[in-house]
Amino acid sequence: MVTLSDARQQFIGHLKGRARSTSTILAYGKDVEQLVTFLESQSVIDPKETTVDQLRTFMGNLLKDGYTPKSISRKTNSTKTFFKFLQSSNLIASDPAVSLEHPDFENKPPRILSKLEYRALRDAARGDIRMSAVIELLLQSGMRIGELSKVNVEDVRLDNNTPTGLTPHVYIRVAEGSNERTIPLTQAVIEAIRRYLEIRPKTQNHTLFVTKTGRPLLVRNIRTSIDRYFRLAGIKGTKVNDLRHTWITHQLGSGLSLVMVSKLAGHKRVAATERYLQYVSTRSSEDKIKLEEL
Repeated sequence: MVTLSDARQQFIGHLKGRARSTSTILAYGKDVEQLVTFLESQSVIDPKETTVDQLRTFMGNLLKDGYTPKSISRKTNSTKTFFKFLQSSNLIASDPAVSLEHPDFENKPPRILSKLEYRALRDAARGDIRMSAVIELLLQSGMRIGELSKVNVEDVRLDNNTPTGLTPHVYIRVAEGSNERTIPLTQAVIEAIRRYLEIRPKTQNHTLFVTKTGRPLLVRNIRTSIDRYFRLAGIKGTKVNDLRHTWITHQLGSGLSLVMVSKLAGHKRVAATERYLQYVSTRSSEDKIKLEEL
């Protein structure tokens, strides 16, 4: 007999085989482990013995324990994915999670910085050449902070004299959570990166943004620094990823096509980009190709 614990290990192996990101595998693994622990406390060892009522009881207990509806919805999704895998692997005949309902919760709209706010952010970081370049690159490319931390010096082209004939751009490599793509660079970010390269410490490390000792600048350090400049600029209720939200919304509003914005943002599905349309007041011509500067 394959136990629930055995099935969980097989499920994690399945996720790894599908090249899911480490964070996704970790999240699913923890959610399913929590579920398995609960079921075992109810003397359920065999996946075939699991009922939808037991799953509903588990979710109800989470609510009593103080979990938010949004967190419970995520765990519901993990549970559904787990049992769907069990059924497709012929470990169970019927899926008890099919009729498991997601709790109702309200998705908060993305935080879009106003012109006044992102200009204030620029002003606050103006004396910090490295962080000015970091902020400008995030604000003008829409890339994720994790992607920025992995950009190498050779991934950035600041002039038109390139072997491929491409205009100034930054190349995003394939990695966990990242799609390979090339994002054109605006003049503002080109100038910010050039200023930074003039003072960048000499190092054998190829990472674009490095510490004073030449080591790669870590995501947590980038986030801490930008959060500091948010505070100095008097911008409240904002996170680093809101720079990405701002870029996506601005590009859609400027008339760049939905498909192009989705491709440049590295979204796996156009639907992920489409949800930003509700935050765009007007749309200009769809014929624009050049990125609008913020």
